[in-house]
Amino acid sequence: MTTEPHLLSLRIVVPPLGSRHGAVECRPIINGRDILADVFDEGPADDPRYLLGQHAPLHATDMSREVRLAEAECTEGCCGAVYVTIRREGQHVVWSGWRNPDEDDVDLPELRFDVNQYDAEVRRASTDHSWEWPARTVARLLEERLRERVGWLTTWECELGAVSAWHGEPDQISVFLFHPGRSAIREDRPWLQFRMTLPVSGDDPGDQAKRLEACLTAEDPREIAEVCGGSKEFADQLGYPWPDPRRRAGRAAEARNTTRQQ
Repeated sequence: MTTEPHLLSLRIVVPPLGSRHGAVECRPIINGRDILADVFDEGPADDPRYLLGQHAPLHATDMSREVRLAEAECTEGCCGAVYVTIRREGQHVVWSGWRNPDEDDVDLPELRFDVNQYDAEVRRASTDHSWEWPARTVARLLEERLRERVGWLTTWECELGAVSAWHGEPDQISVFLFHPGRSAIREDRPWLQFRMTLPVSGDDPGDQAKRLEACLTAEDPREIAEVCGGSKEFADQLGYPWPDPRRRAGRAAEARNTTRQQ
């Protein structure tokens, strides 16, 4: 007897704007059932920024790859996460090899999807931005424009980290930069992360992204940014002031959220 393929639906969940609780999530719904809700309550599903998009992990290829679907609020290293291995197999997309680094096993079966239904749903979710609030749209468009400006940060010895918007701060976006670049982290050299907070209005998001791009690329962004990551020792070595502890704590939490989205 042939088993009917599973049906995938990707549900975007957005907490109330202005709320300091919750997270934007991309939750996989299988045959109408939220499978993550059955096996993981330590934190949210991953952000659609991470799971969706043109080259995002949910796209299935002949080469299998492991994808994180959810992570504990306190980070994976503390209370775990949910991973699945995704591969294309003929006319099917297969989800298997479920694991949680914090548990012995994840009680979910192998799932098989019709490749056409699966691809169509991932494409739909990747191109449907109707759930975004204005600042989230501006952040997405601005990051796309900045990443197309190859080399614009070279003069300032910086690397773009991310452009982010949080539902708890619905009227602003944050631009994160690494100085001199993320390679310094891997090579154990001094590095800092900078954050620029920019207001967002009710104007057309595309127009705002264009104006902000022109402003950000016209001068050294470090002149209007503040340090939010790295260490005091690195800040001293690179010649930048280190923020006071209370301000630093808030910025560090935001930087961790940004890292989860990348």
